[in-house]
Amino acid sequence: MRKSHPVRRVVLTAAATVSGIVLLLSLKPASDPSSAQAAGGALPQGGAQAAAGTTVTGEAARTQYGAVQVRLTVQDGRITGAEAVQAPEGGRSDQITSMAVPRLNREAVAAQSADIDAVSGATYTSAGYRQSLQSALDRVKAGGAGGSDGAQGAARTVTGDVARTQYGPVQVRVTVSGGRIVRAEAVQAPKGGRSDEVTATAVPKLGQEAVAAQSAEIDAVSGATYTSAGYRQSLQSALDRAGG
Repeated sequence: MRKSHPVRRVVLTAAATVSGIVLLLSLKPASDPSSAQAAGGALPQGGAQAAAGTTVTGEAARTQYGAVQVRLTVQDGRITGAEAVQAPEGGRSDQITSMAVPRLNREAVAAQSADIDAVSGATYTSAGYRQSLQSALDRVKAGGAGGSDGAQGAARTVTGDVARTQYGPVQVRVTVSGGRIVRAEAVQAPKGGRSDEVTATAVPKLGQEAVAAQSAEIDAVSGATYTSAGYRQSLQSALDRAGG
């Protein structure tokens, strides 16, 4: 029998080794579980909600040129964002607001308190901002570590967005305890002339209905269609903040 040449045996052995390595590599999983998690982006501690933070809205502060109301975003006990959901508007106020409010927002985050400087040329807006900011901070403290409008636990107050109506703004504040509405009141409502009488009659009824219904599904008060619609809208936003 013809003997194999030594060089040929070496070549065949090397080829077999390479084939084996290729086979082993083909059997390895396409992706490692830990690497897949990294690619998808692991949730930060506390989950997505903790990463986004929670919000709390201060009382609307009345100023000579209009209302100012501040909303904070709080995470891990610190202010991570501040914004004015209401500020003076119209005419010269538009320019002042656009100049002052961003600065006040930045100062609130930097100071982590309501001890912030007034913006030159915006004395009234700055004062209203500080007042609303302080009330928001008070609510954070009252709500515990979470400081959220939607936190669960002891009684707390939640203020809804301002609803614009044909006769003026409507804004509702609810007190929630044990997951139930225990009180509803309007912190803003149409006023002046005939509106004073309509508001005095309608708002208490709407508050009673909100507590009875435990939702924003309440009937309009006769003769106060616009106020009732605005009340429901603001009430719903307050309930959304309170977690439904």
